[in-house]
Amino acid sequence: MATPTFPEPVVVTHGPSDPDAPLVVLLHGRGSHEGEIISLAPHLPQGLQYAAVRAPIAEGGGFAWFANRGIGRPVAESLAATMAWFRAWLDDVAPEGRPVVLVGFSGGAAFAGGLLLADPQRFVGGAILFATMPFDAGLPTTPERLAGTSTLVIQGDTDQVIPRELLDRTWDYLTGESGATTTALREPGGHDLTAASRQALSAWLEDVTA
Repeated sequence: MATPTFPEPVVVTHGPSDPDAPLVVLLHGRGSHEGEIISLAPHLPQGLQYAAVRAPIAEGGGFAWFANRGIGRPVAESLAATMAWFRAWLDDVAPEGRPVVLVGFSGGAAFAGGLLLADPQRFVGGAILFATMPFDAGLPTTPERLAGTSTLVIQGDTDQVIPRELLDRTWDYLTGESGATTTALREPGGHDLTAASRQALSAWLEDVTA
């Protein structure tokens, strides 16, 4: 199969341009774009650099991080290709040694989870917001895979977008056998970032970048 070609990354930033400041990468959901998720940045800890990256696959009126074989179930080859594209960008803007935190919502969080599983030592941590980890997509989900990694998982009790079995599996893995140091929050709402989830994300970011 031919290797797909993707466009040059489109990125919007917020915060200091200090190349030594921790970099928080914001990853939008399926069908969205970087301009939406960067709106989170003014509500999060200042002093960090935020970069919202546009997913490389055009889909509808927005963009996607990978091809799906069902909601929350990435096609392994597609995910591998887009992760390689992302890592080429990341390694240029944040060489090894610069702290990097991933914050993803929905499809962007599944993508963030894939990056964490592929190379846990590369990232300070990852926030998996209203999403599933990319299970059964060619990535290791072995016990203790994320030992030493900080994660934040937030889910809505009435989420009608991500299949419940995947939400439960993600919750169990991140709070259990993954070995990650996980902060977990369940909300009474659905598939939306709420004021409470933004506050939890802000507190978690302050902690992991301290």
